[in-house]
Amino acid sequence: MTDVTGAPVDVLHTLFRSDQGGHEQVVLCQDRASGLKAVIAIHSTALGPALGGTRFYPYASEDDAVADALNLSRGMSYKNAMAGLDHGGGKAVIIGDPERIKSEELLLAYGRFVASLGGRYVTACDVGTYVADMDIVARTNKWTTGRSPENGGAGDSSVLTAYGVFQGMRASAQHQWGDPTLRGRKVGVAGVGKVGHYLVGHLVQDGADVVVTDVRDESLRRITEMFPQVTVAKDTAALIRTEGLDIYAPCALGGALDDETVPALTAKVVCGAANNQLAHPGVEKDLADRHILYAPDYVVNAGGVIQVADELHGFDFDRCKAKAAKIFDTTLAIFARAKDDGIPPAAAADRIAEQRMADARRA
Repeated sequence: MTDVTGAPVDVLHTLFRSDQGGHEQVVLCQDRASGLKAVIAIHSTALGPALGGTRFYPYASEDDAVADALNLSRGMSYKNAMAGLDHGGGKAVIIGDPERIKSEELLLAYGRFVASLGGRYVTACDVGTYVADMDIVARTNKWTTGRSPENGGAGDSSVLTAYGVFQGMRASAQHQWGDPTLRGRKVGVAGVGKVGHYLVGHLVQDGADVVVTDVRDESLRRITEMFPQVTVAKDTAALIRTEGLDIYAPCALGGALDDETVPALTAKVVCGAANNQLAHPGVEKDLADRHILYAPDYVVNAGGVIQVADELHGFDFDRCKAKAAKIFDTTLAIFARAKDDGIPPAAAADRIAEQRMADARRA
């Protein structure tokens, strides 16, 4: 069912009337010559220009693409606020299989749409887009980060994303077991792609016993060649049921924690790189009821956005790494707030982020 504009009614309900909405602007982009179909969603500019990556994914429908853009952009507002950045939240999605339709012409067309927003939205890499893609996008607009060092950028933001998740995981271990080391802990990583394989490196170096899974055989081959001591689980369903699992790290797409996975989890801590891990409101309480500590995704995976935001001011890796290291302290502060307020950590993080955005609007 659609309204008079042809837009799905449920999307409009989300945008204008639901608690998950409140977006400032949503732009539908189409360039028939290149095959581009994209959605750019700006959730908030209260703290500054909206900053968030571009996801290139073969969505089952345009409705799904819009819904994902809305959810992801809202998450970026909270992520940027918790990371202490002077940026609001935005996200873009390009509809289609990047292996089939990605082209220079399409990326240049997408860049022109970003440029049309006049700096209200700053883009970067995400699932399905890479540094080389951002170099092309940047040719048609100046509000592009995640570019190659050769083109004045910071390079692959996955490096500091993984580092930040590792710091969040150390904080989780400190809160749960009184020691920030992962040595001797069994950690399950679902998704060993751009971010996941860097995270595995940190875990192995720290002495963790790592179990991995991925839908791509080539990703599993790469990780086992790099780290022969890593164990491979058949799939995510098998991974979350691994006996003796201490920590589960979802590092693929969102919705990893739902009504089926939470009751099956053997881990006592969930801390991973994926965005929007909670499939629906209430999952955070389900985790708390099972005494599973959840490190809010948008807090621990903020290393990448810290990196690309720094690119706008002249990138310095050591400066960014120092900021990403503070994710350890931020995560501990959230756990302390959750305990004091008697609420799950996800709700505590939301309260802190919402307060910062509200203060900015009043300023």
